[in-house]
Amino acid sequence: THTHTHTHTHTQPTTTCHKPESGQGWGEGTHSGQDELMAEMVSLSIPQNIQISEVTCDSFRIGWDMAPEDTGRVTHYFIDLSRKEGRDPNRFKHRDVPTKLVAKAVSLPMAVRGHWFLSPRTEYCVAVQTAVRLPEGGDYLVSEWSEVVEFCTGDYGTVHLQQLLQKAEGAAGRLLRFSVFYRNQHPDYFHHIRTACGGVMHPALKDSSGSHGSPINGTLSGIFLSCNTEFDTGLPPNDSPYGPLRFLIPAAHLLHPSTHLYFADFYCMYTPYHYVILVLTPAGSEGDLFCRTRLPQLDLTANPFLTYSPPQREGEEPAFCHARDVILEVFYTEPLHLDQGSVVEISGHHQLMSLSTANAKKDPSCKVCNISVGR
Repeated sequence: THTHTHTHTHTQPTTTCHKPESGQGWGEGTHSGQDELMAEMVSLSIPQNIQISEVTCDSFRIGWDMAPEDTGRVTHYFIDLSRKEGRDPNRFKHRDVPTKLVAKAVSLPMAVRGHWFLSPRTEYCVAVQTAVRLPEGGDYLVSEWSEVVEFCTGDYGTVHLQQLLQKAEGAAGRLLRFSVFYRNQHPDYFHHIRTACGGVMHPALKDSSGSHGSPINGTLSGIFLSCNTEFDTGLPPNDSPYGPLRFLIPAAHLLHPSTHLYFADFYCMYTPYHYVILVLTPAGSEGDLFCRTRLPQLDLTANPFLTYSPPQREGEEPAFCHARDVILEVFYTEPLHLDQGSVVEISGHHQLMSLSTANAKKDPSCKVCNISVGR
């Protein structure tokens, strides 16, 4: 039986993984006249063998074993759900109040879901109590807390990425023409590529920037490229937060009918700028196989972000367009040789670090780029 649990007390999750005190929050300070009743009742057994299954980015199923004599009289379950964080357990003791969830007793395992207390790809600790609600005053007879079990929520699923994609489509704006992909770095980077890597830029593992639940974070390797242009010139901007040297490669080298394009993320970082991450990968490649079951695939010739239009007549060049109102970050999954393009010096400022996205966290309060599942 599935059930939606609701927060009993709305508190911040605890920062440690300690076991709560027995009965903490329920069954303490009973009304006079009920003490004798509680004393006469047989105490509840401790829930055993906690099992977590079917974990998603915002839900999980939980079950446990109870003594047969308890099964018929337990009326409620109390679930202590807290984030697992490596902080000193003796600090901020007044904050160490678990997020307790209360549910009426149902058949186990039961589903726990809700974006108000679960975020994607986050480690949690969970413990449970069983309880019998007493007839007067609303107090409970409760069991001791179970053992604490740890688990980690998953990435965004298909349905969540589709929601994020719809949000991004609404922010993309009209399309502008472009002709090159580019990547800015400091001279030391390109010197290293030439002297230690044989002139080849190799894919690197995606960092944790952007949405917490994006399936490519820490799992897919690639090379970040830009394609955004200035509205008035149609050329790449002169400024960059990443460095004064720019690798340029013709768009036709990477974006063509033999490549696949996937949507991976949409986010902002407490600024007016919104970023869209797209994965560009050769059809049939390892990156393509990774994305095929995890990310929404986009039509190369008809999507709001990045398009390839084949030549209309013999002798014509294909046309390439990018979204005007978002900053596109194209994650290309294959190595690139510097000889495939050129490295030039740009004339603008190179210290715009507020625009750098390295390990940047998404603004969880933004109405434009957040969906109903955590950050």
